[in-house]
Amino acid sequence: MDQRFLSLADVTEILQITMSQARALVRSGELRAIQIGGKGVWRVENSELEAYIERMYAQTADRLRSGDSGID
Repeated sequence: MDQRFLSLADVTEILQITMSQARALVRSGELRAIQIGGKGVWRVENSELEAYIERMYAQTADRLRSGDSGID
């Protein structure tokens, strides 16, 4: 059975970003997450991570269509 929820450490590994970047995505609301348990451990549902990735693909495509490749 696939895991429904990922830790922020899992997210950093999947997206190849730092922990501070993952926390910033959650804080800004770009990546939806929930806090669970007495210590408030953050978890990201697999479907939320996939939705975030799809939004980033769409934003990138929009930028490329407008002529802003962002690649130097």
